[in-house]
Amino acid sequence: MQETGGASSRERAERSPGRKFLMVLMMGFLLTIPLFATWLLVYDRQSQSETAQQSIVSGWGGEQVFAGPKLVLPYKTKVQETVEQNGKSVTRTNEVTAELYLAPETVTLDSGLKTQTKKRAIYEVVVYDSNIAGAASFRLPDDFERNGILKSDIDFARAELRFGLSDARGLAGDNKVTVNGEPLTLKPGRGLGETGNSGFFAWVDASSLLDGNLDADFTVRFKGNQSLTVAPHAGLTEWTVRSQWPHPSFTGGFLPETEETKVTADGFEAKYAITNLALGSSLVSLQAGQPVSPDVVLRADLYDSPGSAAASATVNLIQPVDLYGQVDRAAKYGFLIIGFTFVAFLLFDLIGGVRISSVQYILIGAALVLFFVLLLAFAEIIGFALAFVAASAATIGLITAYSASVLASWRKAGLVGGLLAGLYGAIYILLSLQAYSLLIGSLLIFAALAGVMFVTRRLDWSGSLGRAKA
Repeated sequence: MQETGGASSRERAERSPGRKFLMVLMMGFLLTIPLFATWLLVYDRQSQSETAQQSIVSGWGGEQVFAGPKLVLPYKTKVQETVEQNGKSVTRTNEVTAELYLAPETVTLDSGLKTQTKKRAIYEVVVYDSNIAGAASFRLPDDFERNGILKSDIDFARAELRFGLSDARGLAGDNKVTVNGEPLTLKPGRGLGETGNSGFFAWVDASSLLDGNLDADFTVRFKGNQSLTVAPHAGLTEWTVRSQWPHPSFTGGFLPETEETKVTADGFEAKYAITNLALGSSLVSLQAGQPVSPDVVLRADLYDSPGSAAASATVNLIQPVDLYGQVDRAAKYGFLIIGFTFVAFLLFDLIGGVRISSVQYILIGAALVLFFVLLLAFAEIIGFALAFVAASAATIGLITAYSASVLASWRKAGLVGGLLAGLYGAIYILLSLQAYSLLIGSLLIFAALAGVMFVTRRLDWSGSLGRAKA
């Protein structure tokens, strides 16, 4: 009798609503481990995708940064240096050749991007063939001598006209440059600082600057992928870019003119107008520009130095659906799905009189976590929308069938299936409504909490389930 009474006492303790709630809460915390592992899996697959994309476009041309043209004028200057000689410091004055960088007063760039999608297995990347037709007009500023350099010290006959391109492998073979109507011979290397000194140049006699302008016309054709960045430096840079790609993203330190930008299902056209006053740099400089990155994250301190990475305009050719980003966002709602489902089973356990073991909670939770793995696997093959339908249908079917056995009722199992269908539907809507996702998600949690509080308002959490009243 005492043994029976002891067993009954232990069973009441195990069936205590409070203990049951803590047990379910602990099961939920344990499931955070595979949920975090799922996030790592998404990150790993995304990294593999980026690596595969780089291998697809290897040899084609990277995310291009175009800069130029600039005139580089060699000039004579004197430099003092101090050396040790016979135990004494001796100061010497040496004459050296330095470089003066002259940006054009105006530059007009007209570029077209002919795009295509390259694929390998399940991975794809957008590549383009760009043709830039441009014109630049150079002139020595009226206050040129304020730079401390005499025109007589400049060797105008040995000037260079330099162009920058971040990945010179993408250059085509039909590039042309003329100065004052005379064609120039292009040579590799000696690019600009904005592109890490990658690019090409041409020797030019810039003597016309002594009494007038130097006008350059050029056509540059190159290949790249995913984005094109222009690093402006002229007194006025006017850039027009157009493409049949319907999904552009405009980033960088400068955005196109709103009224001059058109984006349709047939492509886009954007126009930029950037002055050197906005750039914060003069047309004459003794230093090469700073490297520009197409994926720079803008910060206020980047504007402190002329020619910084913020002085750029970028057009990204984005994919309309970032499936890894969507799967990652969906996985962040994993706690919501597990919490709602566990609450439903806990109510069946506490109020419905159906005893559910911790192992059964774990199995149900594992199926809920597996949904995100299925979603990722299917999304890489058939796209996110169809993958979401397939993964949610498989998960709902599995848990509903299992619940019919656990709850000993198809009617109760149908309620669980309906709950999951509603949850997955709500999550898909939340993923589509980015601006209101936090608001809608918080309202759903509030409504669920209110429902649970109402149903369990008379439940004796410290007593046994036999004394609990709905």
